Amino acid sequence: MDAFPAFFPLAGRTVVIAGEGEGAEAKARLFEGSPATVVRLAADEALDPKAYAAAALAFVAAEDDGFARAAAEAARAAGVPVNVVDRPALCDFTTPAVIDRGEVVAAIGTGGASPMLATLLRQDLEARVPEGAGRVAALFRQMQDEVRGALPEAHRRRAFLRGALAGPAAEAALAGDMDRARDLLRQALAQDAPLPGSVRYVDARGPADLLTLRAARALAGADVLVCDEGVHADVLSLARRDAERLAPQPAEALVDLARDGRRVTRLIVGSGWRTEQAALDAAGIETEILPIAR
Repeated sequence: MDAFPAFFPLAGRTVVIAGEGEGAEAKARLFEGSPATVVRLAADEALDPKAYAAAALAFVAAEDDGFARAAAEAARAAGVPVNVVDRPALCDFTTPAVIDRGEVVAAIGTGGASPMLATLLRQDLEARVPEGAGRVAALFRQMQDEVRGALPEAHRRRAFLRGALAGPAAEAALAGDMDRARDLLRQALAQDAPLPGSVRYVDARGPADLLTLRAARALAGADVLVCDEGVHADVLSLARRDAERLAPQPAEALVDLARDGRRVTRLIVGSGWRTEQAALDAAGIETEILPIAR
């Protein structure tokens, strides 16, 4: 990862755009409909660090190299991260191609190397993100405290949310009926019961492109990863970064994890796991073997 992507909250924040012309107008259009206050600066005003005070972000767009550099230095002197259009060397951050669905925002960046490539990729992804996705995110934000209070255990909460995101509450939010969506989510929360956990065995010798889609989903959905030595780094990179990671455990420990409702993904390299899996089956734990694609 050559650049770290981050999202800046815009509610109550100020964004400064310095300069004139199409580049400045394009940056201004990025913030249309956002809760940010957009301040436009031109001429000498854009060269005064005081003009950037308390801003969250600054953008500079200008044909003149001297003006662009001086305005960027003024913003930086005020402690504000700055983006200078078409001048990556002067930027503290680059502007990605953005998919805007309200509370759901996706961004694709190339570090300024190829904005056109980022735009083409955005167009591909935009068709796959439904217009109502932001309303679904808003529903779960509004209900976050209720869900957390009812399900304080993280793995139980994740299991509930996985089901709810594909359930009738999310469908109602997609359709724009937020009152019904909240009612349905509360009903699902009241009826929630812990689901039994499972252990899924994934051949982790790599490379990752040999994994089946089902194996990739087991990695992405795991609460706990139990890893043999020698797991391929590309395989491990497909797992959730906040999943608990353990060295090989006795079968009894895996039984306890599964009975506690955890989704365990067992990353295997050798052949010693077969005895372990037989012990889990004998204990009534759901197991699944996910071989590599051939």
